[in-house]
Amino acid sequence: MAAEQLIQDDLTLTRRVGQSVSFSCGGTEQCSSSYVYWYQKKEKETFRVIFDIDKNNGNIDRSYSSHPQLDDFSSVNTNKGWALEIKQVKSDHSATYYCSCDKSAPHNIFGSGTKLYVTDEQVVKPVVSVYPAASRAHLEGNSSLLCVASAMFPPLVQFSWKRQKKNGGEAEELPPAEGEQLELREAGRTIAIRMVDGSHSDTYKYSCWVKHEGGTVEARTQQGNEGLVTVFSSDSASCGDAVKESRSFQLQQPPVLQRESQQTCQLCSQLTLFGLFLLDLRGITRLSVCLFVSVCPSVSFQSQCRVKLLCLLYTVLIVKSLVYCCGLSLLMMLTNKGASTNCTHAD
Repeated sequence: MAAEQLIQDDLTLTRRVGQSVSFSCGGTEQCSSSYVYWYQKKEKETFRVIFDIDKNNGNIDRSYSSHPQLDDFSSVNTNKGWALEIKQVKSDHSATYYCSCDKSAPHNIFGSGTKLYVTDEQVVKPVVSVYPAASRAHLEGNSSLLCVASAMFPPLVQFSWKRQKKNGGEAEELPPAEGEQLELREAGRTIAIRMVDGSHSDTYKYSCWVKHEGGTVEARTQQGNEGLVTVFSSDSASCGDAVKESRSFQLQQPPVLQRESQQTCQLCSQLTLFGLFLLDLRGITRLSVCLFVSVCPSVSFQSQCRVKLLCLLYTVLIVKSLVYCCGLSLLMMLTNKGASTNCTHAD
């Protein structure tokens, strides 16, 4: 059974200083009381309660709050019910805001949070790519899909997967039991790797949906494990072809598009994953992956050198560990043999 929680649809909200912003909270019909509590969580700080709002009439109770910015917050009636509002945003309002309510004492339920960015930077939709990866070592009948969201602002995204029968029909959400998902976050991009039943590759084609403040972007795989489609949120130009092969995985990649801006070209220049461990959470198998994808030929040679050096380093560390274990085992054998010889002489 899925965990119950309140619904905060907005992952992020971006505002400039002086603008207004409101944070909605849905699913409050499951609360045992009419009070919805709001919390602020800043980076490297603990949760700080702001106040509670009566979901029926918007009345606020500030009596117990010691929040230093208490007067900056109010309630507002929206089409989603009563929400938390900041009428004039300041730079120090940058934080994540959570709603909460009593489910059944002493049990509370929370929303997933909405992060407020106070900046002059523009919201930019992500570039989304799906890489169907075919493992040479058959992974217990499973296959994997890799979805990359990059070049976006704000950097927070939410992944979901859909599948559609190749002979037509409605697209459907990929059932949670269909596979496990691993997410990796690094500067400039977020990566989701989804394990799916390989026996369905001839029946379904899959698509990755990325939810972002700028809108939802979709990227689809074509012809099972034979294609890659890259979706851009603005005009783009050709950047080049790239097909790279690793020892564990092969990726087939058609011409990759590039945005005309220099900043995005730098972001799209390469995607490198080394020594990544894909875990089958059922405990059946573990696959070590050395995966490399280059999407701009201008950095191809440098990237290949980097890949080879890191793979070499990875191999050296493994060999070093093996030598250490063998040496330790030999030392223990010699120690035990010496102790046995001393006991014989003593007799």
